[in-house]
Amino acid sequence: MTFQHPACERQDGRRGRFEQFAELASNFTSSPVFATLCLGLVVAFVAVHVAGLSFKWQLVAGDAMGAVTLLLLAMLKNSERRAEHAVQRKLDAIARALLEQQEGQRGQAHEDLKAAIRMEERL
Repeated sequence: MTFQHPACERQDGRRGRFEQFAELASNFTSSPVFATLCLGLVVAFVAVHVAGLSFKWQLVAGDAMGAVTLLLLAMLKNSERRAEHAVQRKLDAIARALLEQQEGQRGQAHEDLKAAIRMEERL
């Protein structure tokens, strides 16, 4: 098991199962459906406390909120790291292309810059 950056491309250029899951989860968690589900969970949490239900139900509601929070944190961090990596690669490509242009050349950096366009969608 290696702990490499989650945005690093695999040798075959495909995403792993976790990266695919994180992308789907990121898309779902940014949807109005998920916002409605979270609102429902918060309302249920408050209702359990206001209704004065047993301590068992209060624990269940609190545990559900904690579980959703941890899952969201993991998905958010993965998405953040992939975006950060894409931005850094774009900045590197821009710097190399500018350097080549300043030196009057047009080479691999120009091609790297073209490849960096919309990179975050591929990572």
